[in-house]
Amino acid sequence: MDTTCPAWRPPLIWRAALLLAHVVVALVARLRVSGDVPEALRRGPLILAANHISPFDPVVLAAACRARGVAPRIMATAGLFRAPLLGSAMRHAGHIRVDRGTAAVHRALDDAATAVADGSVVLVYPEGRIGLDPGMWPERGKTGAARLALTSGATVVPVAQWGSHEVLPYQAPKGMLRAVARAVRRRPVLRVHFGAPVDLSGVDPAAPGSARLATDAIIDAVTDALVPLRPDEPDRPRHVDPGRPSDISRAHRRRLP
Repeated sequence: MDTTCPAWRPPLIWRAALLLAHVVVALVARLRVSGDVPEALRRGPLILAANHISPFDPVVLAAACRARGVAPRIMATAGLFRAPLLGSAMRHAGHIRVDRGTAAVHRALDDAATAVADGSVVLVYPEGRIGLDPGMWPERGKTGAARLALTSGATVVPVAQWGSHEVLPYQAPKGMLRAVARAVRRRPVLRVHFGAPVDLSGVDPAAPGSARLATDAIIDAVTDALVPLRPDEPDRPRHVDPGRPSDISRAHRRRLP
């Protein structure tokens, strides 16, 4: 009997959106994608864990995923689903609504677990928000992505990205037109790297603190993947967004081997 997980098929609207993301990114910047997703995992089940640095991230990641033959279902803030046209498109594309700051937030993890069980690729931002670390390094993560991985057994691939903060400001849509015009003129390089799968084999899901241990391992892997994308910006980003607040309360201290 065949016990393999049936792959979720992305609907036409999402395949079209992936192509549109590729076009949009090409209009405002230069996309450079490195690393890869193992071919056996490209249709899932799989968890992609990415750092979050800009409102433009979903577009960049969609374009990068298309370049690697992956069509992920994205865990996205509920505000996008409430938008009249965009919300309907998000639901039809199979994306997962996250009601942050409400009692319904835990429903998103259940929906993501169902998606993974259906053979989907699910894209998550382990930090749970656009990071506010002054150096724009990944913050201490929320445990949702780790709990999803531990309960489902799905492989986690870290995805690091750099440069999208030069296209859209933190406060977008405020200042968006000026920022996009600057990007079209300067055409910044947007880098995305798919890292090696995160090794969570040493984490016992039943042990106390396992979710935090797995979360730190995922954030460490994303950080490791980000380092080579910004070799000339090791401490602070060269491009400074004056509207971006700074918060060190969730700074992540990398575990040493």
